[in-house]
Amino acid sequence: MLPNLIKLVGRLLKDPRVPRRSKVALGMAAAYVVSPIDLVPEFIPVFGWADDVLFILFAIDSLIERSGPEVVAEHWDGPGDLLAMIREVTGVTRNIIPKRLSQALDRISG
Repeated sequence: MLPNLIKLVGRLLKDPRVPRRSKVALGMAAAYVVSPIDLVPEFIPVFGWADDVLFILFAIDSLIERSGPEVVAEHWDGPGDLLAMIREVTGVTRNIIPKRLSQALDRISG
């Protein structure tokens, strides 16, 4: 699953039909993950990494959502049910991230 997801994200980032703001949002999420500044410090077990994972999942979900189903299908190499499972997992962030934060992140990702 992970190799197919990495290829999909890489291809979407290169595709000019994908909104630039969604690409920037993914880049910002990646920068947040490698940044030493965190909302929840890394030394706190489980929760220290949870915010990083949630931001990345939210950014990937936004990238896929805003790319459109036909563009995603064009770049997806794996089985359709695997893509559906990825969408389900990344979509969980819509229910976990607080509404105000989700709206702010949505404005960033366009």
